[in-house]
Amino acid sequence: MFGFNFIKFDAMTYVLQYKNGGIKREGRGLSFWYYRPTTSIAAIPMGSDDAPFIFEDSTKDFQTVTIQGEITYQITDPKRLADLLDFTVDAKGKRISDDYEKLSQRVVNEAQAAASVFLGNTTLREAMKGAKTLEKAILDQLQTSEAIQSIGIQPLSVIVLSVKPTPEMARALEAETREGLQIESDQAIYKRRNFAVEQERAIKESELNTEIAVEEKKKQIADKKMEAQIKKAENDRELREMKINADIAIEENRQKLIELQSENKRKAADAEAYRMEKMLELYKGMDWKTIMALNGKGDPKLNVALAFRELAENSGNIQNLNISPDLLKDLIK
Repeated sequence: MFGFNFIKFDAMTYVLQYKNGGIKREGRGLSFWYYRPTTSIAAIPMGSDDAPFIFEDSTKDFQTVTIQGEITYQITDPKRLADLLDFTVDAKGKRISDDYEKLSQRVVNEAQAAASVFLGNTTLREAMKGAKTLEKAILDQLQTSEAIQSIGIQPLSVIVLSVKPTPEMARALEAETREGLQIESDQAIYKRRNFAVEQERAIKESELNTEIAVEEKKKQIADKKMEAQIKKAENDRELREMKINADIAIEENRQKLIELQSENKRKAADAEAYRMEKMLELYKGMDWKTIMALNGKGDPKLNVALAFRELAENSGNIQNLNISPDLLKDLIK
């Protein structure tokens, strides 16, 4: 009414009220009455804002890539920014200019310039793998850029969502990668088979080594048995030799004994012969009858026998001989 309006802003908006070419009031989250015909109001958002970007560029090896990402920034000097861009709002608080969108474009342009420098020194493969490095390069460039600092904003972060080659190059890379993966798969299969062969060879070698060790043990056992048999044979031979030597010693002793016995018997016989000879010398020249009578020692039977013999020798001179039955009976007994 009568050109007076009331306007209110939130706490995240920095407000500049201009009147008659000068700043009448400024600050965040203001609310006030103003006279519209002589007043202009600029409202600068103080919160962080995101500037998405997507652009194409060429790598060191002349391959076109598409880079997509997002930049987060914040206005730190609203008065300086208000001097460069138009943030004027109408009575309802809506901007009457599109300069705020130009701010995001300026940030994106700086980011594209930084990315172009980075890609100019990077191959396609490196660029596709170096998203984090590209993010750092863009952020460093924005934070040190005079153009960005001059408009009073501060870059907070940069995110590179993708670095994509052209569809034809992507298919070529996919084919190459597929072939590489196939080669790696073949190599893995070969290594796996080779490993299996090596393991089988190692197992066979282990089995052969085990068999060799077993055969060596058997040979050692056989050698030990042979040594034992040889030792036993030697012991048996020594025992036989000892027995033979003992038998020889016994026989030698027996021979000596027999010789000694023979010698003793011979000496005994000689002594007996000498005794008999001396004894017979006593009977030499004696009648046998006398000898028989001496040897009979008065035996009646011997005397009877001598008597009958005497009768037999002189039977020619005997005419009659009477022998009583009693005598014959006694002689038979």
